[in-house]
Amino acid sequence: MQHMQLENARAVVTGASSGIGAGIAQAFAAAGASVIVNFHSDEEAARRIVEEIRGSGGTAEAIGADVSQPEDVGTLFDAAQSHFGGVDILVANAGIQRDAAFTELSLKDWQQVIDVNLTGQFLCAQEAVRRFRRQGPDPDRSPALGRIIFTSSVHQAIPWAGHANYATAKGGVKLLMQSMAQELSCEKVRVNAVAPGAIKTDINREAWDDEEAREQLLKLIPYGRIGETADIAGAAVWLASDASDYVVGTTLFVDGGMMLYPSFRGDG
Repeated sequence: MQHMQLENARAVVTGASSGIGAGIAQAFAAAGASVIVNFHSDEEAARRIVEEIRGSGGTAEAIGADVSQPEDVGTLFDAAQSHFGGVDILVANAGIQRDAAFTELSLKDWQQVIDVNLTGQFLCAQEAVRRFRRQGPDPDRSPALGRIIFTSSVHQAIPWAGHANYATAKGGVKLLMQSMAQELSCEKVRVNAVAPGAIKTDINREAWDDEEAREQLLKLIPYGRIGETADIAGAAVWLASDASDYVVGTTLFVDGGMMLYPSFRGDG
């Protein structure tokens, strides 16, 4: 049953104070995991998520860290060690957008998105693997030494005009995930990614919050609805669980068919 899928697991979820990260943290806790709810600036929101988890009988701690800073990343995993005795699962989810037309995109906004969305995921994953190795295998917990899930995007494959920094970072996440999986799977470290399509979160509210924008967006989604954070959270729970133990180096697209390029229906 789903509520037992992550029993006794210890998870770090970055960028978990809102949106997809919050949904994943809550779903992990409901599935039995103890969860570090990472936040960068919104401590109040993270603590609210933690209280909701605890109120439902789960275990969680809110920990502030900037994933683009190695020292902060170390602090995040030290917290998992201190509170839970270690870490079994990383969900590298933290991400930002700083959008602009290509020739108007500032170096600062380019660098900030790369630092958080790509370098931050690298730093967290690197530290997770070091912790997994230090802990060693524990067959009573999982056949895997450790599990890493990157939050990518359909834009790891679909170009996105006006969002060159974001799409570049997500394309990098794709090959980071695959390269890690190729290198580390022999140690039973499972590395995968979940790639959301259009999901109702505050970061993209302008794309779905009014009727006209919503109708335009739905033209890109063959399944005919905009995704919810629960759609991504459920996929992440499965990828983190032993039910997917033979799934390695895979990107699971959760996008209502957006990757099918629906504009080509009817011969294009």
